Amino acid sequence: MKDETTHTPQNTSWRRSAVELVAIVMSILLSFFLEDIRQEKEEIAKKDELVQDLSIVVTEDLKQIKALRRTLELALFSIAKLQDDIASNHEKLNDAAALEALLSVEIGHSFFPQDGVYEQMVATGALELIDSNALKTQLLEIFTHLKDRNYATSTEIDSFNITFRNAVLANFRIRFSYDSDDGVFYGSRKIEDQKFNHDYYMSNEFFGLLSQGSLYANMYLRQLSDIGEGYRAVGALAKSEISDA
Repeated sequence: MKDETTHTPQNTSWRRSAVELVAIVMSILLSFFLEDIRQEKEEIAKKDELVQDLSIVVTEDLKQIKALRRTLELALFSIAKLQDDIASNHEKLNDAAALEALLSVEIGHSFFPQDGVYEQMVATGALELIDSNALKTQLLEIFTHLKDRNYATSTEIDSFNITFRNAVLANFRIRFSYDSDDGVFYGSRKIEDQKFNHDYYMSNEFFGLLSQGSLYANMYLRQLSDIGEGYRAVGALAKSEISDA
């Protein structure tokens, strides 16, 4: 005897509904999958855009570091001139030249990193999408450890610089004009009138302030070297990240 499958309307309807349900579920899953791919592509594109912006920031900050180094090197040169003059009993420089050298002692300028792009990378999750672990490590180094170290050192130097400037202006009667549009950072000064305080100039107190200024300038130059090295590493790794994308 032959088995025959009975095709009732109910069975046919159930099979059709099952097929439609599977099709709907598959289409939903496929749409989620495609949406995930689209979002991932958008996130990677945004990450690549931020890495490109980071390369620009690195270039600009390295220029700032270079300018700061020139300022500190000039300060060290001026301090050496002043201390040599003091050691010669003020025979190497006249009063005006000594005061000009004194006003060139600028050690209170600090490095201000442009960390906006890095903060955006952290906020958007783009940092985690960077392929290079070396780049991520360097970014964390310069925008956390070196940034905190720079802030602490700059605060200490700024405090000394206030003491140094107050001592100079309190003991040497100097009137100068100021050109806010000249100079790399805060403009330039020109001595218009002065009254030289020979006793203070030759004092141990003043010589000690110069020595302390020299110490801070050398300290900050070393720190800027470390920061600059980190920035150059980030610049090279960022270019590699973009080219590999």
